Amino acid sequence: MSPATTYDRRSFLKLSAAASGGLLLSFRWGQAATPSNAATFQPNAFLSIAPSGKITLLNQNPEIGQGIKTAFPMIIGEELDVAWEDVTIEQAPLDTDQYERQVAGGSGAIRSTYPTLREAGASARALLVTAAAKKWGVKTADCTTANSTVTHTPTGKTLSYGELATAAAKLPLPDSVRLKDASEFTLLGTRVPGTDVPKIVTGQQRYGIDTKKPGMLYGAITNPPEHGQKLGKVNSSAALKVAGVVKVVSWPDKVAVLATNTYAAFKGKEALQIEWKSPKVRESSTRLSAAFADAIKNETGDTKRKVGNVEQALQKAERVIEAIYKVPFLPHAPMEPINMYADVKEDSAYLLGPMQTPANAQRGAARILGLSEDKITTEMTRIGGGFGRRLKTDFVEDAVHASQLAGAPVNIVWKREEDMINGGFRPAGLYHYRAGIDAQGQFTAWHLQSASVTPRGAVVNNNFPNGAVPNYQVDIHHIRTDVSTGAWRSPNHNVCAYLDQSFLEEVGHALGKEPLAFRLELLRQAETSPFGKVDYEPARMRGVLEAAAKMANWGKPPSGRFQGISVHFSHHSYVAQVAEVSVSDGNIKVHKVYCAVDCGQVINLSSAENQCEGGVVDGIGCAWFGDMPIIDGASANTNFNTYRLIRMNEAPEVETRFLDTGYPPTGLGEPALPPASAAVANAVFAATGVRMRNLPFLQNDLKA
Repeated sequence: MSPATTYDRRSFLKLSAAASGGLLLSFRWGQAATPSNAATFQPNAFLSIAPSGKITLLNQNPEIGQGIKTAFPMIIGEELDVAWEDVTIEQAPLDTDQYERQVAGGSGAIRSTYPTLREAGASARALLVTAAAKKWGVKTADCTTANSTVTHTPTGKTLSYGELATAAAKLPLPDSVRLKDASEFTLLGTRVPGTDVPKIVTGQQRYGIDTKKPGMLYGAITNPPEHGQKLGKVNSSAALKVAGVVKVVSWPDKVAVLATNTYAAFKGKEALQIEWKSPKVRESSTRLSAAFADAIKNETGDTKRKVGNVEQALQKAERVIEAIYKVPFLPHAPMEPINMYADVKEDSAYLLGPMQTPANAQRGAARILGLSEDKITTEMTRIGGGFGRRLKTDFVEDAVHASQLAGAPVNIVWKREEDMINGGFRPAGLYHYRAGIDAQGQFTAWHLQSASVTPRGAVVNNNFPNGAVPNYQVDIHHIRTDVSTGAWRSPNHNVCAYLDQSFLEEVGHALGKEPLAFRLELLRQAETSPFGKVDYEPARMRGVLEAAAKMANWGKPPSGRFQGISVHFSHHSYVAQVAEVSVSDGNIKVHKVYCAVDCGQVINLSSAENQCEGGVVDGIGCAWFGDMPIIDGASANTNFNTYRLIRMNEAPEVETRFLDTGYPPTGLGEPALPPASAAVANAVFAATGVRMRNLPFLQNDLKA
């Protein structure tokens, strides 16, 4: 049977469109309207159906390439039975009273909104059917919907949604609505082109960096060239002589050259004479590596997960498998340079730009200006790459400061070099693993000590093989640094999956276990007789492992190729991958990656495949090449001429399969990235016998 949703009449707020008529339906974002929680709903997002038949959804989340501007209307459109061409979506401004979650991060947009969007579509459909039945004087049970039209089945009479919208707006809400069973879906799970794709491929899509407003100045930001530096004296006389430069302003550790065009602003920036105050000890990757090793060797870490008695088990072990893994800093390197528009007035401000956390940006602006948050109007542009970089709000604060000091609207731009130095890196770290094997050949202990520059240790302490090992412990050591860090695509998981799945392979090899069979054996243990609390579902993880193995014909690779496997749980989704590599003249090539995914209900198959393909390629590229050494306080790679990214001819073929497990949708923007590096590392070992314990592969293990 299809599920029914029941709610009180405050769950949805119906409003008649003031001037044009039609139906305007507001609903509580991010929560399902069920009898148990209906009283907690608060109206905060709007679906409108105009007399023209046009259906509009206001999207509250930033669009960062995850495809929500297409997925959201698809979800509503499915329950509403619309003609897809009638559905559009518009970006809503920031409104924390109206919307619950206005964030692009954590792969949570669809997961958090799916129930509510379905209910909104189903509720609107019920109102439209009721309006049609009243007009015809028939039973609602005799009416059907399809292609934005209500049909009276016995007579064949039809009315469009646009024709019914105004009448529907005057009706009371039904006590309950029927949601479709997944078997009835005709739109969800199909391939639908992204709503912004035509504009993107034709160069018509507008990004924050394209912003042009009357009276606007362009601002070039200068940040400290070394980590930990503070602003000293500023001589702006030469900069002010550059044609087009209007003003030079500064605030703690920042200088902005404001001009009538970007070129002039950049030339003025180059002409600045600035004295920077350096810390007593200039940061370096070498110092940090030594500090990591020293902390693990000599200090007691902060225990984040403990099951059983690891030290006792290791002491009793017949064999102890030990390995050290190293992970470097990584920049986000988004294609769209950092930019932000701000127009600060005496008692208000307007912000426009590519923000992943607009609410945080608004709060920061209010704090700087000494205004209440309701005086800050915040609007989002489509984001040309973020990967966690635009979760930070430093660039928004730059625009606010610059506009306030200039007394004019300003669109600030960071040169790429500025962002590669000051954008906040994926944390570097060192990871010391030990595993115990007893006299009976049983895997008895797993101990990870992490040393990193983040207090969280850049680990995920509750993932597989947690629950499958009787003695399990994760300790972290925090090493302080002047190097700024931040969330990098699939935070912590991007490191944890590589580490855990690589070392697990080492343990299995020591036990003489076949890699796939070893993982399945451990998952059965975690499922049937777990040790401690298990925060993932072993059966679902086993499902993607078996699916990926079947896709790849595991154990029987094509001639001259070698296979590696990995599996990981992140953002409520399960992903297993098999990588195929070959070795020729000492060069290793990744040919293909098979990717099996359990992310619940797939919304847009095209977008879902793109997310997985992009995640795999990104994960492999960063594992192969990604590095940001810190030398004498400065970042060694400041642009794409030295910071190596994977190239088109190096990208493997990616084949993706989504498992139909009957679950609602979970995260997909990030989960495909973490397992990729481990799958490749394990395939490289199968091909060469060399363990990939240090990232990036090309500069470390493979080079040796």
